[in-house]
Amino acid sequence: MSGATSRWRLRIFEALDSTQSLVSGLAEAGEPEGLAVMARRQTAGRGREGRSWEGPSGNLALSVLLRPGGPARDLPQYGLLAAVALHEAASHHAPGLSLKWPNDLLRDGAKCAGILAEGAVDGQGGIAHLVLGLGVNLAHAPEVPGRSTAALGPTPPEEFARTLLAALEAWMFRRRLEGFAPVRAAWEAAGPVRGEMLTLRQGSGTVSGRYEGLAEDGGLMLATGGRVHRFLAGEVGD
Repeated sequence: MSGATSRWRLRIFEALDSTQSLVSGLAEAGEPEGLAVMARRQTAGRGREGRSWEGPSGNLALSVLLRPGGPARDLPQYGLLAAVALHEAASHHAPGLSLKWPNDLLRDGAKCAGILAEGAVDGQGGIAHLVLGLGVNLAHAPEVPGRSTAALGPTPPEEFARTLLAALEAWMFRRRLEGFAPVRAAWEAAGPVRGEMLTLRQGSGTVSGRYEGLAEDGGLMLATGGRVHRFLAGEVGD
């Protein structure tokens, strides 16, 4: 979308402990939608389920503030939307990219980016705000215990951030016009092959089944035990 980054107020810091913490605090204080905070170096980044996320110089650490409205049940859809935008932006820089549910970006099966979506609900059960944290390995692929990692290749983080923000705005605009269906289709096109066996981790337990695509609300569909089950929480294993 031409000029799509114009709505973003991009603030760049040399170093922060966590872009996500800063933007979340500003969101609670009433900051309007459209704030984007990037740190050239992040010292205490946060990932899903309380994990740390390294943010060395040369990689991207970016958090954005959205106030999309709508019911709280739609919150998970925005993490999937951000993953689609991230896949689109990253595809300009590297081949072999795919998505892992709910919102990891893989290069040849190794994690090169992740998204942390944190939302707040208002008193009427609607979305008060949503903060999307996006960490992308550009110049470096920090080691993560128990999993393989990859980098997209050295690209100025500011340049990648602007490409990503443009893609995110375009997909937000499309969702407003057409609903979640195009996001779902784009995610499925970049995700696993239907019929592939996946293992979903939920807390200390796991569920394995045949991948059957995404539900209309973005839930993961797995065939197991003779039935197709829809899952709204968890993380697909490597």
